[in-house]
Amino acid sequence: MRSFELDLSPLFRSTIGFDRIGHLLESARRHNDQAVSYPPYNIERTGDDAYRIVMAIAGFGEDDLDVTVREDTLTVSGKIENDDEKGAYLYRGIAGRTFERRFQLADHISVDGARLENGLLTIDLVRELPEALKPRQIAIETRAQPRKKAVELEHGKAA
Repeated sequence: MRSFELDLSPLFRSTIGFDRIGHLLESARRHNDQAVSYPPYNIERTGDDAYRIVMAIAGFGEDDLDVTVREDTLTVSGKIENDDEKGAYLYRGIAGRTFERRFQLADHISVDGARLENGLLTIDLVRELPEALKPRQIAIETRAQPRKKAVELEHGKAA
């Protein structure tokens, strides 16, 4: 397999604040798909600013799962306690092994809720932009006309 090197320097010349994208791309490049194939999952876009992660975790109950958000990482882990006491298996096809799955979240993505139903763990995510990051109109000042306050423009009081 050939090594692929990506030069991001042209991107950094015209953007500000995307320093961590290099780290994300590097970790994605080193990602080993075979090591993280369990449990299977889907990532869906359910709206303009809404996403959903659905994980197939048959055999796990609410008490066996842990969903945690720390900084920009969502971690889902599962461990079934005392599974051997449930009986002697002649064949065991349902995987109940311990797992930990991590998802990198973009800025301003937060977990809206999680639910377990029919062996599927569904985690809803939403992008919540702070007011300071939403587009706003900036008044342009001319010599003939003094600057209008941005608050007046936002509320539509000034023409």
